[in-house]
Amino acid sequence: MHEGRPHIVPKYIIYGFFALGLISAIAFRAIIVLQHLEPEWVRPVWYIGAVGYFLFFLYRYKISKKRKMAIERFQLIEKVKNNACLTDEDREVVLYLLSSVKASLEDINYAIIFLLSVIAVAADLVLSVMK
Repeated sequence: MHEGRPHIVPKYIIYGFFALGLISAIAFRAIIVLQHLEPEWVRPVWYIGAVGYFLFFLYRYKISKKRKMAIERFQLIEKVKNNACLTDEDREVVLYLLSSVKASLEDINYAIIFLLSVIAVAADLVLSVMK
């Protein structure tokens, strides 16, 4: 692809931001346990989670914007609706979009956040009863 067309970022960036999102998710859910066990750690851990999520969601926002701009710029929805022939360039952009979705770890991220949330709620209930 030439300069103006979107491309997938390297794997180390994908995994790096995945790790950042995971650390942030753990930090926010750890707060519920820390308030029972080590209250002085709540504020620093909250900042780790907040700054991490700020960077993570800024990255995810940029990816989402890049995908939407590619769809709009190459008028892919209109071309598919009208059964128009796709150019080689159009096909490269569609390949980018599909590969980008496939390479994304967002489904794993959502599953982990769900699981961590269940664990955090259960831990809070157990620790609240133990008081």
